[in-house]
Amino acid sequence: MKTLLNILAFGFLFIALVIPNRLAWITPGSFVFLPLELIVFSLLLLVPARAGHVLRVTLALILATGLVFKLADLVAYQVFSRPFNPVFDLYLLADGMRLLAGAIGRLGALLAALLLVVALALVFLLAFSVLGRIRTVLHQQPRHSLQISGALLGLWIVLKLSGFARVNTYFHDEFVQHVSAIFNSLDDIRNFSATVNDDPYAAASGQQLFDKLRGKDVYVIFVESYGRIVLDDPEFAAAVQPTLEQAAFQLQINGIGARSAFIRSSTVGGISWLAHATTMSGLWIDSQLRYDTLMMSQRPTLNRLFQRAGWRTLAVMPAISMVWPEAKYFGYDHVYDAHNSGYNGLPFNWVTMPDQYVMSALQAHERTQDERAPIMAEIALISSHAPWTPTPELVRWNEVGDGTVFNEQALAGPAVDDVWQDTALIRQQYRQSIEYVINNLASYAIQYGDDNLVMLILGDHQPAPLVTGAIDNADVPVHIIARDPAVFDAIADWQWSEGLLPANDAPVWRMDTLRDRFIDAFTSNATTSATSSATSSTTTSETVNGN
Repeated sequence: MKTLLNILAFGFLFIALVIPNRLAWITPGSFVFLPLELIVFSLLLLVPARAGHVLRVTLALILATGLVFKLADLVAYQVFSRPFNPVFDLYLLADGMRLLAGAIGRLGALLAALLLVVALALVFLLAFSVLGRIRTVLHQQPRHSLQISGALLGLWIVLKLSGFARVNTYFHDEFVQHVSAIFNSLDDIRNFSATVNDDPYAAASGQQLFDKLRGKDVYVIFVESYGRIVLDDPEFAAAVQPTLEQAAFQLQINGIGARSAFIRSSTVGGISWLAHATTMSGLWIDSQLRYDTLMMSQRPTLNRLFQRAGWRTLAVMPAISMVWPEAKYFGYDHVYDAHNSGYNGLPFNWVTMPDQYVMSALQAHERTQDERAPIMAEIALISSHAPWTPTPELVRWNEVGDGTVFNEQALAGPAVDDVWQDTALIRQQYRQSIEYVINNLASYAIQYGDDNLVMLILGDHQPAPLVTGAIDNADVPVHIIARDPAVFDAIADWQWSEGLLPANDAPVWRMDTLRDRFIDAFTSNATTSATSSATSSTTTSETVNGN
């Protein structure tokens, strides 16, 4: 029994040191390595007496922390396609605990937090116990152990110098990257806080802004999980590309134009509010700490600038079901949320109401009045949000009413558990939801689009890698739809593709540059400083290779 436990202890240490931090990388071949850390741990555990005990505790802390980083990376890569950030993601964890408190009560959230702390402590105790057993084994024959460790160290050096690929310092490198990320993140927050209020449009006159859009209603529509993957992945593209082409054709024969390109989002797989804040503020918001810093700043959002210029500003957020204090920062005259939009139908699982109802309600509440100011609406559509079942179907616009017409649809389709046990079915349901959103928005534009409606539509982020597999970019499609040709004259220098299907080499802009480009395109006499800033941004970071 003791021999088995000793073997398991060495095996645990070896696996902890070499196991990759991405599920896709975990294969039998990923364990065929000679890690330098295994040799170093062995040499340090051979140190005798009190110093040896201190080293055991230190090594246990390092091993346990490294294991936690690896486990956190496994989750982060599956959900956000990036490694775990010890600063930014712990902050998200705190927000998650507050959300959990709202869902299951404060006591339940405290219990969950306690279980998490206990789990972390158990990881350390396991590491401490494993290293203790290994230390005992090594000290049974210390001279022999030292000779073997020294020989392995010599072998590792020879193999490394010869270019052999199966020797590494993977655990060390990953550990250092996470520790470095802590200091880099703290520096980032300090630098961001110092510059967040530097905005060339902060003092722009309302009479000056958006003169090319006077009298027009402007929608900025975020489509949940609408990523470039639907155009690049052959399985998705086979259905989505024809859907975009058919929708563009229907728009065209009804006298409505469209242009399309790509935007590089500040997030992948979730945390949509980072993308919303990036677009509206013109700053790169890729972490919750940056987001919170922005919320406390004086930087005017695109919404506030439209408000300053005389537009009635709206937030149409069907996913918001609780108090949303951030709305005050963005500058909305009114917020339509999950409770006050008039929807009396059944929810579509997590999705509170289908997108067609959202657009229909906005039309009925805001665009049917004779005497009104033009509206600028930020809209977050959610029918393409997980779990992607059931997928809504379009009804006649005059039948939408209070949403009860969708009740039969809300009870149809495969069950969530059935979908999420089958990756192929997940992908199918996701694709169908994207097709629904495209058809819904095109149908709305045809039904209600006049010379005074401009729709800027973009994805918020790529879907989670657990659905789409590994992805190597954060690009999302972006479209502008309008009936008035003057709108496209104003953006002629953007060089976006005609129609709803962006070309493979269509421009790819960083999401934080969209606000200033939009302002500059639709403002005849933008301030000199703003024009200079936009030009500088274009030449340095705005456009990247679209391939």
